[in-house]
Amino acid sequence: MLAKALAKESGANFINMHVSTLTEKWYGESQKLVNALFTLAKKLQPAIIFIDEIDSFLRERKSNDHEATSMMKAEFMSLWDGLTSHDMRVVVLGATNRPNDIDKAILRRMPKRFHIKLPDPSQRERVLRMLLSQVDLDEEFDLKSVVSGTHGYSGSDLKELCRNAAMVPVRESIRKLEGKFDDLQADSFKVRPLRTSDFFEPMSGAHHGIDGTLTGLVDLD
Repeated sequence: MLAKALAKESGANFINMHVSTLTEKWYGESQKLVNALFTLAKKLQPAIIFIDEIDSFLRERKSNDHEATSMMKAEFMSLWDGLTSHDMRVVVLGATNRPNDIDKAILRRMPKRFHIKLPDPSQRERVLRMLLSQVDLDEEFDLKSVVSGTHGYSGSDLKELCRNAAMVPVRESIRKLEGKFDDLQADSFKVRPLRTSDFFEPMSGAHHGIDGTLTGLVDLD
């Protein structure tokens, strides 16, 4: 969300790069996709190429890395180096919870690193209100309870929590209809409003927070 806001504020086109789109089973295809990514960014400039969980894509290189993966990383860094001319208005922006896993060559290409603090209770409440603004909530829904139970959650964690919680009443309705699908009418499938309790089961298994080593690695400038 922060990356999109940055693009909007700066007037840049936002390219959200999903790692899976660059991972092809056919030899050589990944390099072509990387090339296409940078070509697109140059045509759309000013542009921001955003890589979420950049550590999963550009992690520290090892001797046992697959050859195709190594070639894809090398192609990415080579094209990245080509963005240094004065008339080039393309920025590569990455986000990670695990900075120690990122290749040192990548960190050298990203001289500015910022520690984005996790949202405090009031910020979590604002994020949750926004995420739930179009959701049918139970009359006794207790937002404060959800806020207090999400200490250490990032914005993306809260989004995932809401998505998982919203599936609880859907699964309940589906279970009630088992064996009755043949008689189901399009307008007869009802889902109850979202309850506070729907959030606590997803919370128990949620992975959230940041790598504890992050604070000592970032430049706050």
